Amino acid sequence: MARRRIPRWLARAPIPLYRHGFGRLLGRRLMMLEHRGRRSGLPRYVVLEVVDREQGALFLASGYGPGSQWFRNVRADPAVRVWTGPDQGVPARAVVLTGEEVRQRLARYRQRHRRAAAALGRTLGIPELTGGDPLPADVDARLPLVRLDVAER
Repeated sequence: MARRRIPRWLARAPIPLYRHGFGRLLGRRLMMLEHRGRRSGLPRYVVLEVVDREQGALFLASGYGPGSQWFRNVRADPAVRVWTGPDQGVPARAVVLTGEEVRQRLARYRQRHRRAAAALGRTLGIPELTGGDPLPADVDARLPLVRLDVAER
């Protein structure tokens, strides 16, 4: 099953809210990531869902897989900035997760947000996210996760 893409205008619509300090209106499950274009070096912005949180870290999924532009950019240059709620432009470092840690984080996400995980699984063509079956060993290749280590303010 092919992954459905959301329209570009819709994906980019929340960016002005974050840039003008109103990102908190979108809740705690969304954040804006500033990354650098791997070829141009120019700042790029994307609003993403936070899959999980820990003290000083946010976890993001690359819903369009390893070919997603933002994912490819943070692999090339892991120095990023994060907008979440009241925090604007906080420096962070992106770390691509692999293997067992991806499976654990996605299982936790699936447990905490059953409906959202099921919808994500249907949209992305990853049926294992829709049920309670164990996640396959290759899920990290199909749905990469990134940990953002956020700098202390």
